[in-house]
Amino acid sequence: MKNHMKPSTNLSSENDENAATTRLKPERRVEQRRRWRWASWALPFVGLVSVLWFLIRVIPKPSRATYPCQRAAFPVASAFVVWLSGIVVSTLAYRKARRLAVQGRYLAAGLFAAVAVAVATTYWSTTVPGARADFVPIDPINSPMGVGKGIYPGRVVWVHDPTATKWNGVTGHWWDEQNLDQQAVDKMLSHALRTLTAEQNDPAAWNALFRYYNRTHGAGDVGYRPGEKIAIKINLNAEGYGAAYSSNGRMPSPQLIQSILGQLFNTVQVSGSNVTIYDASRAIADPLYNRIHTNANPNFQRVRFVANTTGNGRIGAVADLTNRLHFANSSVAPANHATAYLPTCVTEATYLIDLAPLSAHSMFGVTACGKNWFGSVCWRTNANYFPWNGGWTPSPLHNFGLRSNPMNSYNPIVDLMGHPQLGGKTLLFLVDGLYGSDNAITTVLRYRSFGTNWTASVLASQDAVAIDSVVVDILRNEPLMASNITGQGVDNYLHEAAQAGSPPSGTFYDPGVTGTRLTSLGVHEHWNNATNRLYSRNLGRSEGIELLPAGGPNGDADGDGMNNTAEYQASTDPMDPNSTPLRSTAISRQGNDILITWTTQGGTTNRVQAAPGFTSGSGSSTFTNLSPVVVPRGSYLASTNYLDVGGATNMPANSKYYRVRVGP
Repeated sequence: MKNHMKPSTNLSSENDENAATTRLKPERRVEQRRRWRWASWALPFVGLVSVLWFLIRVIPKPSRATYPCQRAAFPVASAFVVWLSGIVVSTLAYRKARRLAVQGRYLAAGLFAAVAVAVATTYWSTTVPGARADFVPIDPINSPMGVGKGIYPGRVVWVHDPTATKWNGVTGHWWDEQNLDQQAVDKMLSHALRTLTAEQNDPAAWNALFRYYNRTHGAGDVGYRPGEKIAIKINLNAEGYGAAYSSNGRMPSPQLIQSILGQLFNTVQVSGSNVTIYDASRAIADPLYNRIHTNANPNFQRVRFVANTTGNGRIGAVADLTNRLHFANSSVAPANHATAYLPTCVTEATYLIDLAPLSAHSMFGVTACGKNWFGSVCWRTNANYFPWNGGWTPSPLHNFGLRSNPMNSYNPIVDLMGHPQLGGKTLLFLVDGLYGSDNAITTVLRYRSFGTNWTASVLASQDAVAIDSVVVDILRNEPLMASNITGQGVDNYLHEAAQAGSPPSGTFYDPGVTGTRLTSLGVHEHWNNATNRLYSRNLGRSEGIELLPAGGPNGDADGDGMNNTAEYQASTDPMDPNSTPLRSTAISRQGNDILITWTTQGGTTNRVQAAPGFTSGSGSSTFTNLSPVVVPRGSYLASTNYLDVGGATNMPANSKYYRVRVGP
C-alpha cells in the first residue's frame, strides 16, 4: 500500500488593527520630523561623495574602473547624477513656463510645463525604490512558445543528490575535497548525460550528442573526430569583485569541471591539448586552475586556461578580428562606436560547452546559459581597445538586458545565443547548481525551496532556451531570490529567443550577418506550479519542455511513493513503479532478537509487519503490525531498521515472514 502525503503549512499573521488605528500626538510628530530631518540629505550626500571618489580615482588611471570599490560606487554615482539632472532640468523648465505665462504666451508656457512634468515623472519612476513589482510571468502556465531543440526536443535533465554537497557552512570552503564529493559529482554528470540522450552508457551518450550536432550542422552523421577542438565557457563573474573562491562566493565547481574533462578524455578520447576553459573577461583563480593542472593525468595538464590577462600559466584572450559580433540594435556600442569581436579560442573551436551557474543576478534577474556568453566579448575602436579590462567587457550590453526593461523589447542576449560561433555551435548546455547563490558577489546559500539545504543539482540540455526557462522557474520560486527576481523583463530574453524568427519586439536578429533572420532558438514556457513542476511534454503534449525526471527532485513520476532524488540515489528507475528504493537490505539474528534493516525515503511513514511461518516452509498471508510507525529523517534516500525483540525465540517453530509497509 502506498501513501502520498503532502505537508501542509498554516500561516498566520499578527493582528495589526491596534497599530493601524494608533495616532501620534501633534508634538510627537514635530519631534520625529526634527530628529530625522538629516535623513533627507543622506542619499544626495552619499551620491556626491561617490561621484567625487569615482572621478578622482578613475580619471588618472581608467583601469581602476574595474576595481571592486569603483564598481560599487558607480551605480550610486550614476543614480545621483540622474537625480540631480532631473531636478535641474525640471526646475528650469518650470521657471521658464512661469515667465512665459506672465507674458501671456500660454502655448509655449504649456509646452515647458509639460517638459517639467515629464522629466520629473521620468525621474521618480526610475529612481523611487520599490517601483518595480516582483516578477510575474506574462505568459500563462504551460503555454509553450518556440521550437524545442535536441535529440528529444525541449528535454531538460535535473539531477539532484544531497550527498554530493557536505559543507557545514562554516569550516573551510565549499569546494574543499571533503565538502564536494568528486565521485558523487561524477555520477551526477554521467546520469545527466545518459538521461538526456536515453542511452545506456556514457560512450553511447556522448556519441549521440556529437552525431546529433554534426547532423544538424551539415557535417554528416558522425561523432567526434580526433583533433577537433572544444572550448568550455565558464562564468567567473564573481572573480571580478575579489577573491571569490576564498570568500566562498558563487564560482564554478572545480569538481564538476573535473568530471566534464574526465568524460572528454576517458570516454570521448579527446586530447587535453584540444580543450580550452575560458572566461575572457575575468581572471581564473587558483582553486580551479590548480585542481586541473595538478592532476596526474597528462591530458588535464595540457588543458588551456584563457582569461583576461596572461600570467601564472593562464593565457590572455586574443580577439579574432575576422569574427565580429553584430548586435541588432545599433545603439549597443560604447564610446567611439567600438566594434565587438570574439576570442580566438572560441572561433577556432569546433564545439562549445556552455557551463552556467545556478544564480540570480542583481541587474538581469537571472544569470544562466544565455548570459554566460557575456564573457566572450571584446570591444575595439580603430587600432585601440576600449579602455576597460583590455576591451574584454560586457558593460555596453547591460542597459539593454536589465530585468526592469519592458517585455517585448530588444535584448542582446539573443544575439549571443544565436551567433553561429557561440550558441550556434554549442554541443551541450549545463547548469552547475551544486552550490547555488543569489548574486554574483555573494556567498553560496542554502535554498529554502530545497528544505534549507544546498541546491546539490546539475542540469543538462541541448536546448538553451528550455534549460534557462527551468532555471528561471527554480529561482523565481526561491524566497531568498526575492530581491533580484523582480522587474517585468526577467524572462524577456527567453520570449525573444524562442520566437527569434518573429520576436515580440520586432527586432531583426541576425548576429552572423547572413542577411537572414534567426529562427527559433528553443522552446520556452513556465511549469504548472512549484509543487508538481510539470511542463507541457510531462503532461503528454507534443510540444514544450520535458523535465526529467518529471516533477524535479521531489516529484514522484511513477507513483511508487518514493521521490525522484531517492530513486536516483538508489539507482532505481523513477519512471517505473516496479523499480523502487524501498527494499530490505538485511535481516539478521542477534541472540533472541531479529534486526530488520531496509532503505526507504526519508520522511515517509514505514511500519514493519509480520506473518507467522509454518514448518513446511509456507506462511500465512495475514500480516499484522509489528513495529510502531518508523519515520526516517530527511527527504531522500535513507536507511533505517527495527529490532524485533524476542523474534528469534523458539525458532524455527515460531518462524516469521517480515515485510515493510509504506503508509499509515
